[in-house]
Amino acid sequence: MEMKEEQEKQQPERSESNRIFPQKRSRLSQILAAILVNALYEMRNYPIVLINTVLSPLSFLALIFFVSRGTLIKEAIEGGFIMSMFGAGTSLQSDLSHLKNDFKLQDMVVSSPTSWQIYLMGMAISELVYSLPALIVLGILEAYYVQMSAFALLGFIAVLLMMFLTSIDIGYTFATFSSDIVQSFAFSRLISTLFSTIPPVYYPITYIPNPYRYLAYLSPTTYSAQLAQNLGGSISLPFESIAIDWIILIAVTATLFLIASRKARWREI
Repeated sequence: MEMKEEQEKQQPERSESNRIFPQKRSRLSQILAAILVNALYEMRNYPIVLINTVLSPLSFLALIFFVSRGTLIKEAIEGGFIMSMFGAGTSLQSDLSHLKNDFKLQDMVVSSPTSWQIYLMGMAISELVYSLPALIVLGILEAYYVQMSAFALLGFIAVLLMMFLTSIDIGYTFATFSSDIVQSFAFSRLISTLFSTIPPVYYPITYIPNPYRYLAYLSPTTYSAQLAQNLGGSISLPFESIAIDWIILIAVTATLFLIASRKARWREI
């Protein structure tokens, strides 16, 4: 009798654990599926696409290097990182739009137990995997030319993650409203130009004349570039400017996340 009572007491605990662990395994499998579909499949079957991933940030880096005769190599490398992370997030927009409109994948995910947060997380990680070749090359250049301290490196990684989250919020929101892959590519190019090409990402903001400098501050990539350049030793910012840059970057990321979570059309009406 006592053994039966102990077994009955253990049964609720086992059933509870059985409900929790399958959920975790299910979420992990959903994330891995997104990485497989959106990154590993293309990288294996179409390796030519990796060339574009590597050349996009390195082309601007090489241009700045030759024009400045090597004086802006640190800023160019840090800008390459920012462009790669921001480009990975904005690429999410065209990939999500392609899967939603051409393969109707979003409709299938909506009808499944998968939440939009898990779906977005898996797709976002897949974009990072897709960008690994460029990040590895930039990492080698960063270690050779910049040589950050451990503390500065952690701050630099935090800046890149904030930039990645910002671009994911933008990409996801536009993807849910995009109705055609051509329209999606147009949005993607426009976002990349406005946020990672025109702003002073590859060079200090002091190179922009004062009347136009205020326009650069409309882009969150300007603040991330200033923080990265300060951490890399290219420029020296006072504590007040560093705090303001972080506050603005965090506020922009949080605001865009709220917009993405409330205004993005996950389910078709």
